[in-house]
Amino acid sequence: MPHTAFRWPIHQSVLPNGLRVVVSPDPSVPLAAVNLWYDVGARHEPPGKHGFAHLFEHLMFEGSAHVAKGEHFALIQACGGDAINASTNPDRTNYYQTVPSGQLELALWLEADRMGSLGLTQETLDNQRDVVKNERRQRYDNVPYGRWSEVMVGLAYPEGHPYAHSTIGSMAELDSASLADFTAFHDTYYAPDNAVLTVVGDVDPERVAELAERYFGRLEPRGSVPQPDAKPLPRQFGSPQRVTLTEDVPMPRIYLCHRGPAWGSPDAPAAELLTTVLGRGRGSRLYRTLVSERRLAQAESGFMAAWGLMHYPSMVMGACAPRVGIEPDAVVDAYFEVCDDAVRGGLEPEELDRARAMITADWFRELATVNSRADTLGQYATRFGDAEAVRNRIALLDAVTLDDIARVAAETFRDDNRIVLTYLPAASAAGTADEAEESAA
Repeated sequence: MPHTAFRWPIHQSVLPNGLRVVVSPDPSVPLAAVNLWYDVGARHEPPGKHGFAHLFEHLMFEGSAHVAKGEHFALIQACGGDAINASTNPDRTNYYQTVPSGQLELALWLEADRMGSLGLTQETLDNQRDVVKNERRQRYDNVPYGRWSEVMVGLAYPEGHPYAHSTIGSMAELDSASLADFTAFHDTYYAPDNAVLTVVGDVDPERVAELAERYFGRLEPRGSVPQPDAKPLPRQFGSPQRVTLTEDVPMPRIYLCHRGPAWGSPDAPAAELLTTVLGRGRGSRLYRTLVSERRLAQAESGFMAAWGLMHYPSMVMGACAPRVGIEPDAVVDAYFEVCDDAVRGGLEPEELDRARAMITADWFRELATVNSRADTLGQYATRFGDAEAVRNRIALLDAVTLDDIARVAAETFRDDNRIVLTYLPAASAAGTADEAEESAA
């Protein structure tokens, strides 16, 4: 286990109510990053309640028993803290802030207060529903290609699967839900035995454990937290899918998907290295083939990445924008040729070395700040039940062989494991139809 993979100490404990506490001291900076991972995301939302987890990302800042609306931000900023925010994805919701290490107690008190006594009212619910609606308009509905990821997950996962809907959720379902529905969701998932508290910085582990017990220890555990029930998915989709959407977009754009291994699974490191070689940066195979050599795609396109979904098979995603005058199908064919070449010929040793170096450099940049380090520890503790698993990151990458990558490529880049989602500009589609009619006449 290479010490350089994560060179800081890690202290772990569990409170009697089930809250997991992870502390990583670092006296080099006078800061304390406080990060709380709740094991609840879009995948936990039952039918008819899509968007609840993301809405709670907002609601948790709307006040609690001893903290007024908006006061969480004000108190953290007043003590010199920053990086106050939260995020939601299909697998989890996290809340975080970085404070001067002398203000650690304040941050812990704030997090414990909203975990145990969220001040949810009809007024705050209605207000934040409107905020989320506006966020959806800005990020999904009123921007070109904005709904591509929402459409893609609906194609990649069967109806009813925990990953088959977007994190932003359904505005109709949010509107139809009552205050009691949201209170029940909070009572179910926002509990100490469904959370990981991580503190990184100039802190004493024993003092952090003492404060965690003081502020979180009185909160009641749920005892049993409902988990999604998903049928096992096959390694491949089972058949290729092609979907074309004609919308008000400036130019054609193509999104491509293969089913891939889940983050944290044994094949995930090989998939990460494979997609780095094929789709990351100007030195990648996709960029060289589609942009530099064959001049089929726009320079900003031709990428591929393994998505980090943690609990069920994930996705290998790509995107390409054809150059003016190039048919989208020509780009799609060339994209899949690059994938097929990786299956037939494998990767070169120097390509694998370059990918390892890139990912390793990313890793050390990620660990450079206390807030990012805290989030990473929360991720590993939540996914593996042990924050020490973070130390295996580089060793797992180093252990991947060319044969491992060849096997994962063969399992991933199959004809029956492809989804192609193509966006066409409305005017372009109309022109193509007119030309077809004239040709037929």
